[in-house]
Amino acid sequence: MPKVLIIRFSSIGDIVLTTPVIRCLKKQLPNCELHYVTKKSFYGLLRYNPYLDKIHVLDDSLDALINQLRQERFDYIIDLHNNLRSFWIRWNLDATSYTFKKLNVRKWLTVNLKWNVMPKKHVVDRYLQTCAPLRITNDGRGLDYFIHQSEQVPLQDLPLSHLHGYVALVLGATYYTKRIPLQKAQEICAGLKCPIILIGGREEKGMGDELAREFPLSVYNACGLYSINQSASLIERAKHVITADTGMMHIAAACQKDISILWGNTIPAFGMGVYYPKDAKARATDFGVSLSCRPCSKLGHHDCPKKHFNCMMQQDVNRLIHHILPNQRTY
Repeated sequence: MPKVLIIRFSSIGDIVLTTPVIRCLKKQLPNCELHYVTKKSFYGLLRYNPYLDKIHVLDDSLDALINQLRQERFDYIIDLHNNLRSFWIRWNLDATSYTFKKLNVRKWLTVNLKWNVMPKKHVVDRYLQTCAPLRITNDGRGLDYFIHQSEQVPLQDLPLSHLHGYVALVLGATYYTKRIPLQKAQEICAGLKCPIILIGGREEKGMGDELAREFPLSVYNACGLYSINQSASLIERAKHVITADTGMMHIAAACQKDISILWGNTIPAFGMGVYYPKDAKARATDFGVSLSCRPCSKLGHHDCPKKHFNCMMQQDVNRLIHHILPNQRTY
């Protein structure tokens, strides 16, 4: 029975994007015992994944984690993070390892010289390529996300106006330059004129409160009220999801939702766009602004380097609204 360890410490989106690797390894490597190591804060993303036998978490001490992992006696390590921390884990474990190629030079050229030399391949396919020596292939079933019944938001929590359908508008994002700004969120809420649930953390609660005050009949502010998994359950029930380049975008793809993505400082060419199953009926539509300064980062910034934030502020919200409007009869 081969024992395999997958390493991916962060982030929400990246961990969700590793779920095809989890599933394919478990189903294609005979009698595989599959373990996963991640940060403690991301444990909940994988907690209910039926393909994992054990999850290890990095809390305060890397040495303590390594000592714990040594006891497992792994045969293989799939390092999908590829940083100094994951290298040190591999170095200290007596196992055959395969490491994800991050293509940092290509990303640097794309960001700094605007030469798009990224391969036309999604990061999921590149993750799976890392497992090729174990004869693992893509099963075409897309991403997974498992939400336990105990973490479903009760229907009685929602306004009566939202029980028959709503659009989920994701306000939360790790970086400012990926976040949908208040002005654009206001334009979206004003233009759609349908039930909307705002998704985000405590950082977005103030912005959500402002939108809920401005649009009291259509907007329900769920920012800061729920856990990631509970917010994911709201995404799962949505008729349509509007988001920036966020972890919730990938959760929405796992739930096979129709998605509209407002791209800020990042671009789909980085290979981190929506990833559906081969037979998916859902559709994703990218909305982006062509600018000489874009992309300005492979991840994001806490402020616009040019101070204008045109990648979001020049988004054509009317185009997005007209894209969604034909389906409004279902809300």
